[in-house]
Parts: sequence; C-alpha cells; structure tokens
Amino acid sequence: MPDFSIFAQQLGISFHNLDLLIEALTHRSYLNEHREYTGAHNERLEFLGDAVLELAVTDFLFKKFPTKPEGELTAYRASLVNTVSLAETSQLLGVNTFLLLSKGESKDTGRARDVILADAFEAIIGAVYLDQGFATAEAFIAKNLYGKIDAVIKNRSYQDAKSRFQEIAQEKQGATPSYETLSEVGPDHDKRFTVGVFIGSREIARGEGASKQEAEQSAAVAGLTRMQW
Repeated sequence: MPDFSIFAQQLGISFHNLDLLIEALTHRSYLNEHREYTGAHNERLEFLGDAVLELAVTDFLFKKFPTKPEGELTAYRASLVNTVSLAETSQLLGVNTFLLLSKGESKDTGRARDVILADAFEAIIGAVYLDQGFATAEAFIAKNLYGKIDAVIKNRSYQDAKSRFQEIAQEKQGATPSYETLSEVGPDHDKRFTVGVFIGSREIARGEGASKQEAEQSAAVAGLTRMQW
C-alpha cells in the first residue's frame, strides 16, 4: 500500500486524521477485491466534496466577476469543475500513484479513468473539509483550480464545442453546421455512435461517443482542430 503521508505532503495538507485521505483515494472496486480491507470507499466523501467545491467556486466567480450575469457565471463554473478539468488537476497532483483500485479498474483509460480521477479530487476536498474546515478546503481549491479561469475565458472553453463550432462557422463561412449519424454499433447497453459534422455537403470531421450527443460534441472538437479554429 502506498505511503499516504507522502501524498499529504505533496498536497501541502497536514491531516489530523490521515484515514480520511486514504478513504478519499479508495475506489469502490478496491473493496470488492480486498475483503480484508476495513476502510470505506470514497463515494460519501465525493458527495460532500462536490458540494464544497460548488460553493467555493461559485463564491470565487461571484466576487471576481461582479457584473457578469448568472448564465455566464454558470458556464464558467461548469468549465472549472467538469470531469476533464478535475481529472487534469488530479493528474497534476499525482493522484494516479496513490489511488486504491481493483486490477480491472486500474487498467481503465480515457473517459473511465477521468471519471475516477475527478471523483477522487472531489473526495479529497471532502476529506480536507472534514479534517480542517471550509477555509482550508477553499484554499486548496483556490490553489489548484482558480488559476484556470483566465485560460477558460481566453479559449472560450466555457462554451461547449458545438456552440463554439457553430458560432465560428457562421462568422467565418456564413453557414450553420449540421450533424449526421454515420454509424451505430453494439448492443443497447453498450452502443457506440459515429457522427460527422458538415458545413453544407462537406464533411469536416467525425467523432465517436456512447450517445449521439457525446459523439456530436466529439465531432465538433475534431472540427475545431481540423479547421484550426
């Protein structure tokens, strides 16, 4: 088992109860595979940390942008706390090295691993909050997340990819893009969709996903890259 006191040092947090940090890093699958383990998995801490995170980020954005309307603030917040953002932050903190996972879960990559990492980050926030209170938890969030807001605004990543692609396509080419499902494979419980994004009759890019909506977003991301937008 990893030395979690080393990870606490990396986080810059002196835990009074290190078991809270261990719990935050314990995935449910680990318990299923290690019946001798007496600790808890991290889902309750994730639930708590999610609420602490939302309050802290909302407070930060409300004060930083006193003239922005609710809709924009909501979009900024979503960009800061979405799965990809939290997973990136988790990776930078070195969470991967200290996660307690089953052998199967430890092999996950892509979206599945991002979800695990994002959940762990929220669970760590919950652990910090329980151990040392809101002020320390908020300081931890500030240190690791608030600095992203300038890039979010500069890159307009607070807009979803479809919205961005449509806005730029209309501006640069005077056309509204369309999306077409090109293939749909797999059983009902595990379908994979391939969607193409088109400007007029020209196919710009393709994307895949577990739903049509996810595949459309993926196609829009690929389209932005392809068009260098």
